Amino acid sequence: MTSSFLPDTPVVPRGALVLLAPATGAVLRVIALQYNPDTVTRTLQPQGVGAEAGERSEALRLRGPAHETVKVDVELDATAQLEDPADPDAEAVARYGLLPVLAALDLLVNPTAPALLAQDAAARAGAFEIAPTEAPLTVFVWSRDRVVPVRLTEFTVTEEAFDSNLRPIRAKVSLGLRVLTVDDLGFAHRGGALYLGYQRRREQLAALHRSSRLGTIGLGTAPGGS
Repeated sequence: MTSSFLPDTPVVPRGALVLLAPATGAVLRVIALQYNPDTVTRTLQPQGVGAEAGERSEALRLRGPAHETVKVDVELDATAQLEDPADPDAEAVARYGLLPVLAALDLLVNPTAPALLAQDAAARAGAFEIAPTEAPLTVFVWSRDRVVPVRLTEFTVTEEAFDSNLRPIRAKVSLGLRVLTVDDLGFAHRGGALYLGYQRRREQLAALHRSSRLGTIGLGTAPGGS
């Protein structure tokens, strides 16, 4: 695949955050990363059965999926978008700089004004319990092999340059994401199904890894053997 803007340049898939309607799975918004980060940091914390349980036979058991977090640093540059006439956001960027995309990211961690007003109206009407509005399901897409539901846990924006109207035209965004598993969403939830697909893909990729021979690490027999 090549770019229509630069015919001889292959198109590199971009990472993205995709917002889905929880009930229907309809795509509400796609926030494509302008530049793919140089690094993606993933941390996995296993959910093991603690030694305090007392049963030694439990030491190797896992209670559930590991707690996985992802950190990425994203660079945004309005001037680069303006140089590409095919960019669908070029007109908005020309008027508002990076404010539209930064606002879209802000909304990942903020309820909408109508949702806040609805909660206030329910409180004024004497509602005993006010259920928070369910936010869109956020999905982190990092190639076809990594499509996983997440919750934004950390969001830091450093605005580095501004136009004459003080609208940011260059910024760095640090995102911290927590992978949502079936423990968080349940098996029937659309996000739970996405997580299971993510886990199955990991298992398929792991099956492609050819195990090294024990001799390559200086062992002629299984560990613990004579």
